[in-house]
Amino acid sequence: MSHGVAPHLQVTDLVAGYVRGLPVVHGVSIEVDRREIVTLIGPNGAGKSTLLKAIAGLIASEKGRIRLGGRDVTALPAHRVVSSGIGFVPQTGNVFTTLTVHENLKVGAHLVRGSLNERLERAYALFPPLAARRPLRARALSGGERQMLAIARAVMADPTLLMLDEPTAGLAPRVVEEVFRQLRGLAEAGIAVLMVEQNARAALGVSDRGYVLTEGKNRFAGPARALLDDSRVAAAFLGGR
Repeated sequence: MSHGVAPHLQVTDLVAGYVRGLPVVHGVSIEVDRREIVTLIGPNGAGKSTLLKAIAGLIASEKGRIRLGGRDVTALPAHRVVSSGIGFVPQTGNVFTTLTVHENLKVGAHLVRGSLNERLERAYALFPPLAARRPLRARALSGGERQMLAIARAVMADPTLLMLDEPTAGLAPRVVEEVFRQLRGLAEAGIAVLMVEQNARAALGVSDRGYVLTEGKNRFAGPARALLDDSRVAAAFLGGR
């Protein structure tokens, strides 16, 4: 974390849920800086995905604040959230299966001004396996390629914050490594990366910091290494030592 400068994403005491008055997230605070990967872990129903959806503007926040790059984005509608610099890769429905790889990427840039071709070339340079698949429909891709396409699509809008909900769900271990390596590269390029992962041990292994949520509240937080080494976290959330 940079000292004296506000973190790029700052979520303070956020209360949010799908029905007003029935919050799933009860006053959570997290922060993520550029060039940093932060992972949210915790049991099912802890509010991790709900938190991402609230930050993305897909569900309303009842209380608390979301600031991005010093700007308050708490009550922005979802379409304005994208243009404010937030990219969100949901767990399912994150690519258009009937469109080609190339068409999916173009759709990802529909809100962006500037040269589309430059962005497309940059996406293919970041994700070389996709370049060979340009004309294929997304439904013909493997699980790993589809996930890569979902991430590349989000990156087409030039986000400063990239959020991913279970980016490695259902992927083979070596594909998991590849996805994490690409997220590391995006972080090093200056993006703030926030992800929810069931694959907690592997995710913390590639992260700078982590937060453990339980029942919609902050439970533990700290450097990823420290969370991996914490016997309480390991016993409860990492499947033992």
